[in-house]
Amino acid sequence: MTGLAGKRIVITGSSRGLGRATAEAFARQGARLVLNGTQQEALAEAEDCVRAAGGEVTSVLGSVAESATCERLVRTCVETFGSIDILIHNAGQVRDRTLFKMSDEDFDAVIATHLRGAWACGKYAAMAMRDNGGGQIIQVISNSGLSGGFGQSNYAAAKAGMLGLQRTWVLELARYGIRCNAFWPIAATEMTQVVFDLAAKQAASEGREAPKPVELGFGNPDEVAEGLLFLASDAASEWNGQVLTFNGRRTALWTAPEETHITYRVHAMSQEDLAAHYADIGPEPLYQPTFVQ
Repeated sequence: MTGLAGKRIVITGSSRGLGRATAEAFARQGARLVLNGTQQEALAEAEDCVRAAGGEVTSVLGSVAESATCERLVRTCVETFGSIDILIHNAGQVRDRTLFKMSDEDFDAVIATHLRGAWACGKYAAMAMRDNGGGQIIQVISNSGLSGGFGQSNYAAAKAGMLGLQRTWVLELARYGIRCNAFWPIAATEMTQVVFDLAAKQAASEGREAPKPVELGFGNPDEVAEGLLFLASDAASEWNGQVLTFNGRRTALWTAPEETHITYRVHAMSQEDLAAHYADIGPEPLYQPTFVQ
């Protein structure tokens, strides 16, 4: 793909997992990168890997739950490379608990990293992109924000909120040449390890071998990073407000929410009018995506 050489890119949560694999993939195509993480040793290792892959790189240590870290990430990119072309908000954490067991801290910590981090990083990136004539903000989301996730009230709310930010920014930022897209990766990482642990436990109870991640519809980070390369490339230069999913082998676009069964009357409708209108209309089905064909 063309158009990635020389791109100035900030990737939050890029010291390991998908973020690190994505940084290395961009580096191989000549991008200039600002990495981010909360563990110094892992961040230093990621920097070394990106340099080995051929990319120019620097990093900012800190949590994107803090606005100061978000501002520093963008400022570092501008001061080091001249501006910022792409922000990929990938940083995240999970604290899965059912509603009855989830604490205030569990909820707030996940919201702060995913949603508040997306807002603050997006704000500072958009300001710099506006001054530079445009750019792209990519939110790394999850199907939990689109169709829910058991035990993930905090995570699902955060990811749904990130899509709310995206849809609002499409309206606000298009005039400045800033595009906003989202990416739902299905990758085997530390954050998704719980899926494989549960599958292995279930298999053991049934006397079966544990399924491999690919059999559950998960790609490895290097494979899934290709989706982010595509979103950042010239091939997707007309995309704005889109949600792409990719697991290395299966891809799809999510449709935006839209109304159905619309009716209008000149006079206000009563409860009885509503009951009559919906009498022959069943509830909309709840969509649950599958990871494998």
